[in-house]
Amino acid sequence: MIYLELLVTFFKIGLFSFGGGYGMIPLIEREIVSRNWLTGPEFVDIISISEMTPGPISINTATFVGYRMGGVAGGAAATTGVVLPSLILILIVSHYLEKFRQNKLKEEIIHGIRPVVVALITQAVLLVAGNIFLKEKPGAEIISIFDWISGGNFLNVINLPTILIAAVCLAVLLLTRVHPILIILAGGVAGIILNYAGIM
Repeated sequence: MIYLELLVTFFKIGLFSFGGGYGMIPLIEREIVSRNWLTGPEFVDIISISEMTPGPISINTATFVGYRMGGVAGGAAATTGVVLPSLILILIVSHYLEKFRQNKLKEEIIHGIRPVVVALITQAVLLVAGNIFLKEKPGAEIISIFDWISGGNFLNVINLPTILIAAVCLAVLLLTRVHPILIILAGGVAGIILNYAGIM
């Protein structure tokens, strides 16, 4: 039954994901794409939409995937699944927080998890960047960097317009105080213009 599968899948995602929404992206992608609920490029599109809409990225993604697979009930099942582990764990932690506040083992566990969170977020960045910045090659989901170098077709593999948009947006974010919402809107407008011009 799809509703139970959505609930269990997103419960597992919520239970074993650390580092917030971005840390969840690799696990969400693996679970969703392996079940053929979304393709890789579709998943990246959902991440983009989830970033632009209010609320945590994991909940937005769960709601969208659940709705797509099972309508409103599917969206409710997936959303419940992804938030339930956090709810249960935070209730348990808050009950015992005072007792373990100065616990050395707790501190060591947290210090051990932090580098894992960095690795998960880095993987999420590479996953999204690969799907956005590289053109799809027929019959191959992964484009090897060695193909770019040995084949001499680097410019045929990369999606130059999206790289330029990303570079400009990053520069504006780092060098100015322009609000991120305005940058998102500007990126969307640039995408529309380049698409209609046949560049993207």
